[in-house]
Amino acid sequence: MRPLFPIFAIAVHRVPCVYPPSLWRAVNLLRSHSPCLILGYLLGIEPVKRIVLSLFLPWSFDPVPFVQTTILALVCLGVIGCAGLRHPQPQTASVEGLAERFRPGQIVDLASGTVIDFEDLIAHLSSKDLIFVGEAHDNADHHLIQIQILQALAGRPSSLTLGMEYFQQQHQPILDRYIQGDSTEKEFLEAVDWKKNWVFDYRLYRPLMQFARERKYRVLAINAPNPLVRKVARTGLKSLEPSEREQIPKDIDLTQDRHRAFLRGIYSEHAPGDLKDFEYFYEAQCVWEETMASHLAEHLASGKGKVIAFTGNGHIVNKFGVPDRTVRRVPVSMATVMPYPLNGQETIDRASADYVWFTLPSPQRFSMGKGGFW
Repeated sequence: MRPLFPIFAIAVHRVPCVYPPSLWRAVNLLRSHSPCLILGYLLGIEPVKRIVLSLFLPWSFDPVPFVQTTILALVCLGVIGCAGLRHPQPQTASVEGLAERFRPGQIVDLASGTVIDFEDLIAHLSSKDLIFVGEAHDNADHHLIQIQILQALAGRPSSLTLGMEYFQQQHQPILDRYIQGDSTEKEFLEAVDWKKNWVFDYRLYRPLMQFARERKYRVLAINAPNPLVRKVARTGLKSLEPSEREQIPKDIDLTQDRHRAFLRGIYSEHAPGDLKDFEYFYEAQCVWEETMASHLAEHLASGKGKVIAFTGNGHIVNKFGVPDRTVRRVPVSMATVMPYPLNGQETIDRASADYVWFTLPSPQRFSMGKGGFW
C-alpha cells in the first residue's frame, strides 16, 4: 500500500473528487496534512504510519470503493500532472518603449514609465480639476479601484462633483432625489430603469452610489439619451428631428483622425449586425462623447470644484473621446486613470492614459456597449 498512498494523498489534495462517504475522514485529513503525512509515511516513521494505516483499516471502508477511488486518483494525477508541466504564460504587459513587464495590481505612470504606489497616484490626482477614472463595466476590480480613488480624494480639502456615464441626462432629477435621501434605492433603480438602460449588475456600482449619497455629493447624469444615440448609429445625424437635435451639443467634432481610426478597428471586429454604416456608427460615438463632455464642461465652467468622471475605458483611452472634448470647451487641468484588464502578454501605448492600473481580466474583453473594454 505504501507506493499508492503518496500518489493518492497528492491527488485528493489537488482534485475535488466525490469520494465514498466512508473515505471522507481520510480525505479531509489528507487534504489538511498531506505533505507531512506523505513525508512521514515514506520515511517509515512509526507514529505516522499508524495514523495513516488507521485511516484505511478494513472496518473503516469498503475496499472496492477505495480501489476505485485510488485508480481515479491515479488517472487524475496523471492528467493534471502532465497539464501542470505546461506552465501558462503569466498575465503581464509592457509599455511602449520600455523593457520592463508589469503585472496585475501595479499602477504605472505612463509618462515616466515608472511604477507608483496608491498614495503617489492620489497626490498626483489631487492637483487636477478634472479626473477620469475608467472601467471595463463588468470587471469588479475596476469598481473597487474607483471607490478607492473616490474615498481617498474625499479626504482631501476640495469640493467634489461626480460625473457618471451610467445615467442619461433626463435622469438628473431622479438622481438628485436619490442622492438627497428623498427616495429609496429600489424606487431609484425603478425610476431610472436600471436593468434596461444600463444592464450591468448594480451591485458593482452600489459602493459609489452609497458613498455619494452619504456625502451628499452632486452627481451629474452625463450620458446622452439612449434612443437618440441608437437612432444616429442607424440613420445618421441628418435623420434627427429639430427637437432631437436640441438634446445634444451643437458642436460635434467629427474630424479627429486618430479617434476615427481607433473606432474603425473596433467596428470592423465587433459591430452588431444592425449597424451597417461606419460613418453613422462614428457619428453616434461622437454624439455620445460630446454630450458627456458638454455636461462636464458646463459644471467645470461654473467654478464649483473638482470633477471625477466615471466612464467606460473606451471613452477615455488616448483622451480623444470625452477628455479632450471636455478641455476643448473649458481649459482645465486633467488626468486619466485607466484600469486595464490583462489578457495575456500585451503592449500598452504610452499615450493611452496618464496612469494605468493593471488588473486581472474581465469576463469578456471587448463588447459594443456591454462589458469588456467599454
